[in-house]
Amino acid sequence: MNHPIKFFSLTAVAVAAALLTATAAHAEMSAEELAKLAQNPVGNLISLPFQNNTNLNYGPEKGTQNVLNIQPVIPVEVNSEWNVITRTIVPIISQPAMFPGDGRTNGIGDVVFTAFLSPAVPKGLIWGVGPVVQLPTDSNGLGNKNWGLGASFVVLKLEKGDPWVYGALVNNVWSLTSDQRGGGYNNGLIQPFVNYNFPSGLYLTSSPIVTVNWNAASGQQWTVPIGGGVGKIFHFGKLPVNAMIAAYYNVVKPDYGPNWQVRAQVQLMFPK
Repeated sequence: MNHPIKFFSLTAVAVAAALLTATAAHAEMSAEELAKLAQNPVGNLISLPFQNNTNLNYGPEKGTQNVLNIQPVIPVEVNSEWNVITRTIVPIISQPAMFPGDGRTNGIGDVVFTAFLSPAVPKGLIWGVGPVVQLPTDSNGLGNKNWGLGASFVVLKLEKGDPWVYGALVNNVWSLTSDQRGGGYNNGLIQPFVNYNFPSGLYLTSSPIVTVNWNAASGQQWTVPIGGGVGKIFHFGKLPVNAMIAAYYNVVKPDYGPNWQVRAQVQLMFPK
């Protein structure tokens, strides 16, 4: 169990160092502009989102699964034309009983790291492309012990004066080995998103996370949610904070998948 703890510690140190180098929030940025910046997956913004997903009626015992994703985002300036936006997802999982007499399992899941190469000054559509890596950092059997590698792509439309921000993020990860615990995997993710922003920093949002397990049996591969929620930009002192809550119903799911998900997020923002 030492390796996930060490990885998490190193991630925390890297985030802390990046935040110390970040400047104070731009006073001239409006609440609506901050909301749009938070909604851009490849925006030039250091941020620390805490995203909590509560999955209802999960597993054969119809329990409640909770996944807290700690998702530090750190942009790296390559030159005047290109940025690399790094995003690390560290899942902290509370798993319900999987069979009668079983207990709840708590621990860290597999870390997912993505690095998007994106134009520093985009013209027209905003986009980013890069590798995604899955690291076998799990504890207490809450992940897969095989490393994974794949590709990720994001595209979105965001314009000054337009309240709408919309786009999609797509990735797929293949296991590099299959002889460790969990076996081989081939998992895809599609996350369309649409946001309508008000001048006050209030916004309406829908960003369902569609997932597919290509190795699963027919009828057990896809999870397709529908739903949405509301968010708001506020300030903790001078620090901009993006808060959001949403609910999604899975219209398509595997037999033991959850039927509802409640998603709540608090994102600390450090604009450059």
